[in-house]
Amino acid sequence: MPYINVQITAGATREQKAALVKNITGSLVRHLGKKPGHTHIVIQEIAEEDCGYAGQLTDDWKRRQG
Repeated sequence: MPYINVQITAGATREQKAALVKNITGSLVRHLGKKPGHTHIVIQEIAEEDCGYAGQLTDDWKRRQG
């Protein structure tokens, strides 16, 4: 039973999340022969201030790129 954990920054719409689940499930079916009913996908939204990039918090880095 595949269990996939997808971590994204906050702000995705319900439709975008549904598309991710559909596409990831489709890939597992096509490439690995997995059954869709046995596939579990969890989408975790992470706030940018809880992530780091290039030695800085991501939201700080983005502000500096501005």
